[in-house]
Amino acid sequence: MPTLRDLQRDFVAAVFDAAGERFPGEVRHGRFGGARLFQVYRNNVFLSLTGALAAVYPVVRRLVGEGFFDYLADSFIRAHRPGSGNLHDFGVELAEFLAGFPACAPHPYLADVARLEWAYHRVFHAAAPAFDLAALGAVPPERYGALRFDLSPAARLIASDYPLLAIWRANQPGADDTTVDLGAGGERLLVFRRALEVEFKLLDPGEYALLDALRDGATLEQASERALEAAADFDLARCLQQQVALGALTNAI
Repeated sequence: MPTLRDLQRDFVAAVFDAAGERFPGEVRHGRFGGARLFQVYRNNVFLSLTGALAAVYPVVRRLVGEGFFDYLADSFIRAHRPGSGNLHDFGVELAEFLAGFPACAPHPYLADVARLEWAYHRVFHAAAPAFDLAALGAVPPERYGALRFDLSPAARLIASDYPLLAIWRANQPGADDTTVDLGAGGERLLVFRRALEVEFKLLDPGEYALLDALRDGATLEQASERALEAAADFDLARCLQQQVALGALTNAI
């Protein structure tokens, strides 16, 4: 006799079967046959997960159209079944999936748009720890260079070869200007939350280099050196003050 774990594993495998033809024999027949009942259940699962993806990736959906989005969502769901009971965690792999999805090859910016939308989603739901200015003030000046700052959970960095912010704004409901010049060049963005609103800030090369280095665990001295390599006129004091005010950084250690 199969164990409960075996039954659950077989059930999940049948739900996400690539061909959509498997169904667990343990499904009981009622007024309708077991295969038909299971297909109804499978359809509901895929509809729910497609709806979850559409809620997180509305710009991607608008760019490709509803019908194509449903098609790629079906392919994505079969390849990346949920790993958590929390739907907020579902869909993290979509950007990578789009980058390798043959039908999306003519539109390489889609993957970066998905990265931006996932960043927006995670920033919106993330906790935002307060920055302890008093603790920073107690650090002696000779230790400043050895400090390490963390990027706040409510902040994300995005770098792209495409004008992501223009694409995002042009595809918002009620947007007045829907024209985008894809050849306008790339952008470096900070996605952050102020109160309950997610906002974007365009970063210059020095600002991005500093935050990127801090995110990777560099000391303030190391991060500052990378920022100066990216922009010779980089102003460390101004940048730190601004990022702390925006809530992009958490406590220094």
